[in-house]
Amino acid sequence: MSYMKAAVVLSLSVLLGAGVYAEQTVGIDVSADFFGKYVWRGQNLNDASVFQPGIGITYGGLTGSIWGSLDMTGENDNRYEFTEYDFSIEYSASLPGAEGVGFSVGAINYRFPSLTPTSTTEVYCGFNFELPLSPSVTVYRDVDQADGTYVSFGVGHSFEKAFQLSTDIPVGMEIGASVGWGDSKYNNFYWGVDNSKMNDLILSLSFPLKVNGWTISPSVNYVTLLSNDIRSTDVYDKKSDYVFAGVMLSRSF
Repeated sequence: MSYMKAAVVLSLSVLLGAGVYAEQTVGIDVSADFFGKYVWRGQNLNDASVFQPGIGITYGGLTGSIWGSLDMTGENDNRYEFTEYDFSIEYSASLPGAEGVGFSVGAINYRFPSLTPTSTTEVYCGFNFELPLSPSVTVYRDVDQADGTYVSFGVGHSFEKAFQLSTDIPVGMEIGASVGWGDSKYNNFYWGVDNSKMNDLILSLSFPLKVNGWTISPSVNYVTLLSNDIRSTDVYDKKSDYVFAGVMLSRSF
């Protein structure tokens, strides 16, 4: 199951749900994230630091993006090499006839230069709700290698100003949490477990601030596996509990 060695980066955008776009304008979003580990859906893909840049172009509710993961150490014998490229397209909007409900649909193609198989593809659909704690649910369906389904349930809350570094630099606070469930095919492909299970729990705390047009978000993250059956198959680390820090940089044009 070589595909276990690469996947999508954990980010607060997954925890808090997709945005809703209204204006038909072209926008560019760039990001450059650093994390002490690379943990995806409970899987420790790299136990050392990674650099993960991305760029997205948005027109109205349609977004196309490219994202990559660069190993910063020799932990997996790929020092300063990109081990993953993700290509995605998404459409997001308000759900017609349902006030306060947004939806997103999209597809992600994952490419792994040094692995076999070298790629796989997921399609997904998600909903987010303008309710306390901003609940969201996203269903991912692998239509290629895994032929399985993973579902993420998320909540989160943002504070515009938690404290100030100076009179003109307020620092916010974002809290996010999600749990993931995998069906029997998904769990068999990734873990060798032939049953559907609650897979992972993700907790994240970040402190965004704006400097010269950039948003800088230091964060601390906790990820754990929820199923004892899956824990018993986690050959990388039977503890299956990870705490790691990161810094996310982003800017919109």
